[in-house]
Amino acid sequence: MKYHVNETCIGCGLCVATCPAVFKMNDETGIAESITADIPAIMEDSAKEAQEGCPAGAIESV
Repeated sequence: MKYHVNETCIGCGLCVATCPAVFKMNDETGIAESITADIPAIMEDSAKEAQEGCPAGAIESV
């Protein structure tokens, strides 16, 4: 599974704090990004937790 951070991201950093192996902050835009590769199975739970906890609903699973 892959995750995508859409344009509604408010840059709060919660996803990065929850799952830093999958999400990172873009220094130029101030919003989060996700890695482009498939998420390793061991990271699925924390990536899902980041998605569910996003206050802007900006994380989509693809």
